[in-house]
This record gives sequence, C-alpha cells and structure tokens, in this order.
Amino acid sequence: MASGFGFPMLSSAEIAESVVQFGIAPVANLRPEDIAKPQPDLLPAILARFLASFVDAPGDDDDDGQLGFSDLAGLDNPEHHLEAIRVLRLHTKSRAFLDSIQFKDFTLADLLRPTPRRLVEVLSALINFLFYREEKLNLLQPIVNDGPDYHQRTLDLKARIAELQKEIADHELAEQMEEPMAQQLEADVNALQQKVQVYNKQQLALRAKSSAITDKKEEIHRKITQADFELTKHAQENSKLRSKLVKSPEKVQRALEEKKSVRAKLKESEKTAMQNVQEKTATLELLNKAHEKLGKQHTKIQDVQEQLAAAKTVEKEVKARKAKLNDESLTVRSFDAQIIEWQGKVHEMEERLKTKVKERNQIIADENQKLGALKSEIECKLQCLEPREKKVEAMIAKASELCSEAASVRTAATSEQQKIRAKFDNILKAFNTYMDNINPFLERLEEVGRQLAEEDSSTPKASATSKKSRARKRT
Repeated sequence: MASGFGFPMLSSAEIAESVVQFGIAPVANLRPEDIAKPQPDLLPAILARFLASFVDAPGDDDDDGQLGFSDLAGLDNPEHHLEAIRVLRLHTKSRAFLDSIQFKDFTLADLLRPTPRRLVEVLSALINFLFYREEKLNLLQPIVNDGPDYHQRTLDLKARIAELQKEIADHELAEQMEEPMAQQLEADVNALQQKVQVYNKQQLALRAKSSAITDKKEEIHRKITQADFELTKHAQENSKLRSKLVKSPEKVQRALEEKKSVRAKLKESEKTAMQNVQEKTATLELLNKAHEKLGKQHTKIQDVQEQLAAAKTVEKEVKARKAKLNDESLTVRSFDAQIIEWQGKVHEMEERLKTKVKERNQIIADENQKLGALKSEIECKLQCLEPREKKVEAMIAKASELCSEAASVRTAATSEQQKIRAKFDNILKAFNTYMDNINPFLERLEEVGRQLAEEDSSTPKASATSKKSRARKRT
C-alpha cells in the first residue's frame, strides 16, 4: 500500500484489478491486455470517471465522462469542435490534479495517444493516490464511529428528561386545575366558621338575656307570693278584729277607727298592690312574649347547629382534600427524587461524554499534528510547484485566448461559409440553366465525336469532351 506521494510502478494485472475495484474502469471486465495494448479512449474514460468520483464536487459538469474519443481524428470538421473543447477541459482538469500529486509533464498526447509505458505511469499514480486516500480514511473512521453513539445516548437521555418533565408538568397542571376548587372550599369553610362565630356570639347574648329574664320572672313570682302572704295575713287580722268587735263596743269603736285608718292604709296598700299586680301581669305578658321569642331563637339556634354540622362535614371533606393533596405532594416529591436521580445519571453520562470527547480531542490533536507535518511538507512541495503553476496558468490563459480566437474565427468562417454556400447555390442554378440550354448542342457534339472516333481513333479530345458532357449530365 502506498503512503505519501510516492508512485511505485504497478503491473498491468494490478492496475486492471485496482481500476475495477475502485469503480473507475470504463468496462466491468477490464483485462491486463487492455492495459498492455491500450485503446485511444481508455485513459480519457478512466480519468473522466476518476475526476467525477473523487475530485469534482457533486453537481459539477460531468460532460467529460461522455466524450466521443473515437471521433477525435476528425477534429478538423466543424461538427467536432465541441468534442475538442471537452477534450481540452478534461486535459486541463487531469493535468491540474496530477500536478497537485507531483506527477509532472502530463501532455495532451498522453491523453489522446498514450504509449503503454506512459499509460502505466499515469494509472499507477492514480491508484497509489487512491490507496493513500483509503488509508487516511481508515485512520479517521474510529473517530467518526465514536461520535454518533454518544450523540444517540445524549438524545435518549434528553428525551427521557423531556418525558419526565412532561409528566411533572401534567401533574402540576392537574394540581393547578384542582387548586381553584380547594381555594373555593377553603373560602366556604372560612365563611362558615365566621358565621359560626357570629351565631355563637348571638347565642351567648340570647342566653344572657334569657337568664336575665328568668331572674326577673323569679323575682316577680317571689313578690306575688309575698303579696299573697300579706293578703292572707290581713284577712286573718280582719277576722280577729271582727271577733273582738262583739266583746267591747268601745274598744271595737276605737279599734274600728283604728281599723278604718288601717283599712284606709290597707286600701292604699291594696291599690298599690293592685298596681303592682297589674305591673306584674304586664311583666308576665312581657315574659310570655319573651318566652315565645326565646322559642323562636331556639329554633334558629337549632338551624345554626344544623349548619354547624354541615360546616363540620365540609371541614371533613376539606381535610380529606388536604390529605389527598398531601399524598399528591408526596408523589411529586417522589417524582422530584426520580428527576434528581436521572439528573445524576445525566451528569454521569455527561462526565463520560466529556472524557470521551477529551480522548477524541487528543486523538484529533495527534492527527492534526500529523496533518500539520504533512501540510508543511505539502506546502514545501507546493512552493516548489508555484513556478510550474504560474507556467500552467499562463498556458491556460493562452489556451483560453486561443479558444476565444478559435470561436471568433469559427463564427467568421461560418458566416463566410454561408455566403459561399449562397454564391455556390446561385452559380449552381446558373450552371443548371446554362446546361439546359447547351444540352442539345452537346448531344450534336457527341454525335460528331462518335463519327470522328469511327473515322479516326486518335482523337482523344472528342472522347474527353464527351466524358465531360456525360459528367455534366450526371451532375
């Protein structure tokens, strides 16, 4: 296997096998005999395939691979000028590439009519370059193969992270969707608790009023009992006085007067008592009304207690919701733990990737160093090639000028040819008219010529004239 820019000579069999192996052979069954005794179109076809496969960029003009090299012998004909231009282009490209790999002095004769020795030299240079290219590509292949594996792993980890993040986002979205319901329940519970506090305050105030009314009622009952006791006592005293009235009239009279005064006092006290009784009756009515109001308040308090029971039920539901939210928060925490675990794995894989990247960078640096050495060597050789490149560029410029001159001459010649063709057509028409007029005279001359030939066989002029006339008739 070749290395660098050396060109060891190869045998015909090796060249035929290598050309078929690299896919630049014009035919699939290329034989060593075809290399030993080459045809004129063999090297141009191989060079065209080589340039199209390994040198030209995709989409470049590849008309050089379809040249009709078997017709190059007739380049003096105007219809072959395009083929000649294609041959020159192929020669320019091939010479530029061969000069770049330090194969010198590739001429147009080497392209069109190569000798077997020259053909072997050119094909050996191309095949050694292909071996060198294949060797360098094989050295870089492990680096190329390592890259996609880490890239694929990174993509898989990113996809897994994206999937977990999507699950977390879905869970957070569900939690956000349930959050207004929980907030509404909390607001309802707070409102019910405030109502319960207000009802408790009202209940305490009503209880205080009920106890005050009960105290007043007991006091009124006590006063009524005291008044009844005093009335009974007065009735007993009155009966005692009546019994004493029969026994001593004077005493009775005095006692009667005393009793009258007492009676007047009692009447006054009775009036006062009646007023008190009326007041107590009014108070009792008020108490009855207050009792009815207390009954209504009691029913209201029962309703409030039922609402409190409903509030407690709602509070239990809220606690259940909070417990469910706590469970979901625990699930979120477990997801967070899994995310942290996956992030750790991702970090570990990133560290491994960094290590591999460092190793790859080291390998690339070594290869770059080698390539730098090769580049410096190539630059030195290119510096040697600069005078030759300038000469080639001058020759290419001269060839371009010649091509442009040839194109202008071709255009002028085409116009001139058209003019000559028109003149020739006019002359031919005039000649045909003249021949149509002179044909009877020529026929007479032929008859005279035959007679003279019969008389004298030594008259070549008449026979020549008859031949010319026959030729003109054919025309």
